[in-house]
Amino acid sequence: MKLTSKQDIDAPAAFVLGQLTDFESWERAAMRRGIEVDRTDKLTAPGAGMAWTTKFRYRGRDRKLSIEVEKIDPEAQVWFSMTSAQADGSISIEIVSMAAKRLLVFVTVEILPKTFTAKLFVQSLKLAKSRVDKKLAQRTLALAAEIEQRYRLSQTV
Repeated sequence: MKLTSKQDIDAPAAFVLGQLTDFESWERAAMRRGIEVDRTDKLTAPGAGMAWTTKFRYRGRDRKLSIEVEKIDPEAQVWFSMTSAQADGSISIEIVSMAAKRLLVFVTVEILPKTFTAKLFVQSLKLAKSRVDKKLAQRTLALAAEIEQRYRLSQTV
């Protein structure tokens, strides 16, 4: 199943990419939500090969998800792969410049179920696709608003 969302951001591309690849802040945000995050690589700078193992509770069960940065294109895109016992997936975040400080961010999430239970779950997502798309759009909008706010704050300092 493939989900997509797009959102405008009023900030320069370098700033937005910097925020998207600030993985330490993403780790802290996940931990604030009760997700256990363990970094599994030894890289010192953001790049391909960065990896994490996460543990969280979803639908009454403990889940484990491995996430790895597949590629960072310094101009426009970040790719992640995800693996769990139930499904594999990928996330792509692409930045398209529309003006000097105006961007369009495309988020693509793909889920590939491995188990019968996961196939049923993905099928239920397909049946509720408009609701799922709306939720992804809301999260993308919230991310864009947070990045814009951080940019405005960095300009006042």
